[in-house]
Amino acid sequence: MDQSYVGLLTRKLFYRLLDLILLRTWHIKREIRKWKKTAKDGSHILDAGSGFGQYSYFLCKQNKNWNILGVDVKRNYVADCNEFFRAIKKPNVYFRIEDLTQLKPENTFDLIISVDVMEHIENDRQVFHNFFHALHPGGVLLLSTPSNMGGSGITTKNKSSFIGEHVRDGYDKQEIKEKLKQAGFHHVKVHYSYGVPGKIAWKMAMKWPMKMLNLTKSFIIILPVYYLLFILPIIILHYFDTYSPHKSGAGLIVKASK
Repeated sequence: MDQSYVGLLTRKLFYRLLDLILLRTWHIKREIRKWKKTAKDGSHILDAGSGFGQYSYFLCKQNKNWNILGVDVKRNYVADCNEFFRAIKKPNVYFRIEDLTQLKPENTFDLIISVDVMEHIENDRQVFHNFFHALHPGGVLLLSTPSNMGGSGITTKNKSSFIGEHVRDGYDKQEIKEKLKQAGFHHVKVHYSYGVPGKIAWKMAMKWPMKMLNLTKSFIIILPVYYLLFILPIIILHYFDTYSPHKSGAGLIVKASK
């Protein structure tokens, strides 16, 4: 078997695993499918903070004529994604190094998605301003970010984020609405993710395995068995979190229009 084929298959399986165990992926994909219903055939999309490229991969599978640009500050992520998407013959998907605070395109994109990125950027107002100007009139911004109700692992008033790269503990719903409106956006809608079902699923899918791995690295041997046992309840909990309203939650899903 050709090694490059094995590598591509492994990458696709990795994306599939992320799709299953990361709840934010469920919420973002739901919103993309809703946007797709009215999207034009040759839409231009920005994946802002593209990371491993899993959302760009999902987007390019939705419509072969969509033009997708992924940007990230990490050079190795960008190079790796370009190599993968060239190998699977997706010339309409391209990645480049970009600092979102320096984003310059004007009236270019029909959709911008940014998944769990804004909590890492201090100057969020500048990024929201850049997103607004980068969209076509009528374009849509879709964000996933932690809320201030435990999204960065904050459970008590004086506790700090468990993620050192986070520059804020999470957004208040009204705060992010006001910041986006000040940047020029209208029809800003915000709802909670990671409600009660999502919090339970997060513990099963992420917290417990990480704790066990921290206790002993040998747990990685039985990790596949662990997920085989727990994947069905995780999926069920993800479904209920995605398709149920929540009065509170550790995450926010934000949709805003230009």
